Amino acid sequence: MSVIAVNAQILYREFHHRDQQQRYSISSGRFLILQRSSSGYWVDRRNRKCKKSLRRDIRVDAFWPDLSRPTTVEMEHINDSDHLDQILLLAQKHSEPILIDWMASWCRKCIYLKPKLEKLAAEFDTKAKFYWVDVNKVPQTLVKRGNISKMPTIQLWKDGEMKAEVIGGHKAWLVVDEVREMIEKFV
Repeated sequence: MSVIAVNAQILYREFHHRDQQQRYSISSGRFLILQRSSSGYWVDRRNRKCKKSLRRDIRVDAFWPDLSRPTTVEMEHINDSDHLDQILLLAQKHSEPILIDWMASWCRKCIYLKPKLEKLAAEFDTKAKFYWVDVNKVPQTLVKRGNISKMPTIQLWKDGEMKAEVIGGHKAWLVVDEVREMIEKFV
């Protein structure tokens, strides 16, 4: 039997109370994979350590994330061309790039991608600013200025002009990786 857990406290609560006969060894980490071998030992599949443990030896170490950094940063909405001009001017003054997610409220991939970009914005919290534009709720002059033909489109703007873009018609994790590479290239 194998066990995969994200949170060691939940794992302890579920398995300890459910089955008094089973023995689990819980170690800290983001993910925990334990497998009971035929000899009665638990094997930690992450680093191949064998541990024999009894019920009284169960140790629970929870993984606590770094709370000094945010996990997500909410992206700001751009309303019109004047608002975009102000953002670009401010970004040029601070010499930092901005990312604009051009999306639509009817686009499923756009909706699915937005929270993932907010997590990425937390990674680059001090290095870049993230914004979004709903193309159906802004003047079309703004959409034409961004030269948008497909959605979602993620553009990186620096020094007042568009430097790179990713058109995200494929899987979200691939888009996020491409956007991360694009940011690292210009930061």
